[in-house]
Amino acid sequence: MKVTQILLALLSLLALLLFIRLWTGVGSFPGIWELEDQIAQQKNSNEEQLQLNTQLQSDVTELGENDEAIESHARSELGMIKKNETFYQVIMQEDKQELLIVAPEPGEGGKTVE
Repeated sequence: MKVTQILLALLSLLALLLFIRLWTGVGSFPGIWELEDQIAQQKNSNEEQLQLNTQLQSDVTELGENDEAIESHARSELGMIKKNETFYQVIMQEDKQELLIVAPEPGEGGKTVE
């Protein structure tokens, strides 16, 4: 074999090894594509969290400035009522089978908001 044929064979083998590493090794194209997908997913998650944080910050600001907002949250989320108010709960026909209706004992009152 001539020197040029040996060099050509070695360069071909080296090129083959480099291409194999390019497609399967650390930092390969499939690895890069996977990382790009993870980055895109993380960006979407970050955007959702940013929207949620903005909404929560708005709620906190509103609650700090507005007593009516506090009362609204207490009524809707905690089921509180004002003194001398009567609470009525409407149970739809299809929900009756799922609920166990228990009458309150005398003297039991609901939570109140003043």
